[in-house]
Amino acid sequence: MNKILSKPESLKEASLSYCPGCGHGIIHRLVAECIDELGVREKTIAVAPVGCAVFAYDYFNFDVTEAPHGRPPAVATGIKRTNPDKFVFTYQGDGDIAAIGMAETIHAANRGENITIIFVNNANYGMTGGQMAPTTLIGQVTETTPFGRDPKREGYPIKLCELLATLEGTTYLERVSIYNPKNIINAKKAIKKAFQCQIDGKGFSLVEVISNCPVDWGMTPLDSIKWVEDTFIKSFTLGVVKDKIEV
Repeated sequence: MNKILSKPESLKEASLSYCPGCGHGIIHRLVAECIDELGVREKTIAVAPVGCAVFAYDYFNFDVTEAPHGRPPAVATGIKRTNPDKFVFTYQGDGDIAAIGMAETIHAANRGENITIIFVNNANYGMTGGQMAPTTLIGQVTETTPFGRDPKREGYPIKLCELLATLEGTTYLERVSIYNPKNIINAKKAIKKAFQCQIDGKGFSLVEVISNCPVDWGMTPLDSIKWVEDTFIKSFTLGVVKDKIEV
């Protein structure tokens, strides 16, 4: 009998610690599948964030280092510049990348560092209990916006892909989601394209993955998927934001 599906070599035989219904497990698998298919596992170095994916090194079956909160792009820059033959990517949440780490993100992108960022956007601070994040939607209730995010008080959601698209140093930026099989397939294509961008030495790439966080959103997993489809992606439009790969 032919085997048509198996666990990616780039994932360890480990049980994930993420909450029920969380999207990180799907995204981990997509990343691992892409690395296997591109044949770069033996030269991959990932940089884990402070956040829900802080224990990524327990799940990925390749070298993973840890960075201080918000600093993965800076750490990845140092690794890539001193080891240009390695494949280097960061895996970050919305608080890590767009709040405490915004400066590192902006400057790595502006310099056109030949690294890849996988940015998981679940519109809140997941690890610490569901506080408002830079990406929290207008009107969204969180632990720190109990009456909903008010732009007069907390400002507007940061659209990171659109922000980075204004910088000359960025090459490939795409926003995807994983709320149904079609979008999971599209997400894998985007991740693989971003990884190939780095392999080909074409510069800075980032894939933003809109993901659900049912526990901190106070929803069932099914309701959280529906909220992504009906509400989340209405504010954070899916698609390619910038693509200079073919130019």
